Amino acid sequence: MTGLTHNCAGMPRRDFLQLGLGGVLGLGLTDVLRLRAASIPGSAAGLGALAGRKAILPQAGSKPVNCILIWLDGGPSHYETFDPKPDAPSEIRGDFKDIATAVPGMRFSEAVPNLAKVADKVTILRSVCHRDPNHGGGNHYMMTGAPTPVPVACGASVTFHPSYGSVVSHHRGPHEGMPPYISMPQVSRSGGPNFLGGKHAPFVIDGSPNAEGFRVRDVVLPSEISEGRAGSRRELRAALDRMKRYPDRLAEDPAVVFDEYFQQGVALVQSPAAQAAFDVAREDAKIRESYGRNDFGQRLLMARRLVEVGVSWVTVYLGGWDHHTKLFDAYKGDTVKNMDRGVAALIQDLDQRGLLDSTLVLLLGEFGRTPKVNKDAGRDHWPHAMSILAAGAGCPRGAVIGATDAKGYAAAVNVHSPEDFAASLYTKMGIDPTQTMHTNTGRPIQLVNNGRLIKELFT
Repeated sequence: MTGLTHNCAGMPRRDFLQLGLGGVLGLGLTDVLRLRAASIPGSAAGLGALAGRKAILPQAGSKPVNCILIWLDGGPSHYETFDPKPDAPSEIRGDFKDIATAVPGMRFSEAVPNLAKVADKVTILRSVCHRDPNHGGGNHYMMTGAPTPVPVACGASVTFHPSYGSVVSHHRGPHEGMPPYISMPQVSRSGGPNFLGGKHAPFVIDGSPNAEGFRVRDVVLPSEISEGRAGSRRELRAALDRMKRYPDRLAEDPAVVFDEYFQQGVALVQSPAAQAAFDVAREDAKIRESYGRNDFGQRLLMARRLVEVGVSWVTVYLGGWDHHTKLFDAYKGDTVKNMDRGVAALIQDLDQRGLLDSTLVLLLGEFGRTPKVNKDAGRDHWPHAMSILAAGAGCPRGAVIGATDAKGYAAAVNVHSPEDFAASLYTKMGIDPTQTMHTNTGRPIQLVNNGRLIKELFT
């Protein structure tokens, strides 16, 4: 399968500046700590960051919901996953047959047999749709719950929404020193904080967790520190600065007390809980095998370990879903097989550990694919119909919400917008979707504009 890091828009990895995200890169741990230090409650910067903050608190005794978002960048086909159309003409239904699932009457594509086996634990939304057929716009819409802003006049400023993970970070902050928002192995182009600022950018875990001796960058102390050979503050700073991290391109207030963010960093890398969460090698070999011994499967396993210790939001990015050509060959390949196996194992594992009730699992991309197979045996962009898998956090088990028409052209029953999806997501996370936030220039922005709860997700 080709195109793992690019889609047809030619967007390379880590290059999401075309949507005006202002250099918001995934940050290393020390970058996040430095930026967060400026927003500590009680400081001038911290009080400003808390202005206008409003949250729905969980009920007493209830566990907060954490989220694992699995982002299939490029736009997965609804036909070849969760909304097959076996009675449609061959040029629409494609090469794959439909198969039975664990839920009587619910049918999936034969390309996702493992997910079919855990269908009794998930909800499939078949009726979320929008009108933006572009990767950038669709990505922004489905990653933030807001359409891409369009300048109304030459030189007019536009405001892009923060991603779901950044909003959750803004409301919750770190838990026992763990970053609230983590993304692996990169950030989707609309996965940044925008006007919320760099302190709410995700901590990015790159590299291959399936590799022998894998270590998360910035969570291993430099030898000068771990061996006690740094005898002065200057040497400590130099050792910390040598820790691999992404460049800090954000114009934040640099007036941060070094000892404070350094001590936070040392506390994290010395924390047994943090070390255990980041180290998938500590996991039972049978569990690792169930997820698949590949990078994607092991990232999902790490995501489970992270929410288990209180990380609020984890995005697992998987590119390569923009199949304008040879779609059916691609869906027989390793990327789809790894996705199917890994996500099914994640849902099963969370359920067996009693974590599914407090973990929201989402699987989606920016849109679906065209009904008619094109001349190159592919499907093109199609925002009028798509499928989203949701599991956990009170989502009904073994349910289908909404429907497309008989040929899959458009959402036709119980139709919902990305705003509805966003409102439902935030509500499950204990965040008020109707709140007004403020940009760094003081401009009021409604978190979700006219979003209606998808009531079937709340049982």
